[in-house]
Amino acid sequence: MSTLSHAVPAGFVPVKLGSTFATHSAELYARWHDDHLQVGFVVQPHQVNPGGRCHGGMLSLLADIVLSSAAQYQTAIPRQFLPTISLQLDFMNGAPLGHWVQGEADILEVTKNLVFSQGTIRCDGKVVARASGVFRRGPLLPDTDSDHLLQLPGMPARAAGS
Repeated sequence: MSTLSHAVPAGFVPVKLGSTFATHSAELYARWHDDHLQVGFVVQPHQVNPGGRCHGGMLSLLADIVLSSAAQYQTAIPRQFLPTISLQLDFMNGAPLGHWVQGEADILEVTKNLVFSQGTIRCDGKVVARASGVFRRGPLLPDTDSDHLLQLPGMPARAAGS
């Protein structure tokens, strides 16, 4: 197996996105780049399948976080719970142990009740997975310290209450 030699790329800072499950599963990093939230992690031993590649479940977790979090920071919707209605992934390449993996999403449509998004997860310059998701717009979320910390360089400031 590979060694854990890949560093976190420049501009990425540690973040807490998603639930306790997400933060327990991976040490996530984020940056703001070209008007997009990018989220990534270095593949750790507890995240690989028997073939030494990042497990599809971990890639699915990253896709779920990226597709829904992008709506919170790339649109003007208020900060609200976005439970997943549908999450589809197409796996195309593997992400080896110790390598950097990152995702980015585009928001396709925001309606009164739903958010539609799509994105890609990449490793070593290759698309590892293509993802699309539909999320229900739920109740507003309270502000937390981690929300205030997610003011990445270049990210536009969020309006109060959003």
